[in-house]
Amino acid sequence: MATVMQKIKDIEDEMARTQKNKATAHHLGLLKAKLAKLRRELLTPSSKGAGGAGEGFDVTKSGDSRVGLVGFPSVGKSTLLNKLTGTFSEVASYEFTTLTCIPGVITYRGAKIQLLDLPGIIEGAKDGKGRGRQVISTARTCNCILIVLDAIKPITHKRL
Repeated sequence: MATVMQKIKDIEDEMARTQKNKATAHHLGLLKAKLAKLRRELLTPSSKGAGGAGEGFDVTKSGDSRVGLVGFPSVGKSTLLNKLTGTFSEVASYEFTTLTCIPGVITYRGAKIQLLDLPGIIEGAKDGKGRGRQVISTARTCNCILIVLDAIKPITHKRL
């Protein structure tokens, strides 16, 4: 990660030093493209080889059923998972505490149910904003989706 961050900083420094005129427009365009590629790489790291089972969003299915906890950031998905399964999922007062899929298992009437704590869904998730595509694709693998809402926070048109 440090090398990608250093490359981003180097490109930003070069862009700041470069004079903006007709002759340098092509060069600045190439730098902007490199910068966008590095930022994209920083947000979605490339998987080399077969990453271990259970890391990131690639969680191995277990149990009889799979339930995905989906909702806005900071509505209590991690707290619900912690209380129901005894699994540790970090809880904090800021948004996007959960950055990957956190699995947990509960037993109900002899059936093992896997719960997946997914990062918060935000506006533009279908376009990849806030790891939205990864969250949506993981939720699609679930047998059931539990939408978690905060009863205290009103749902506004800006949140949808």
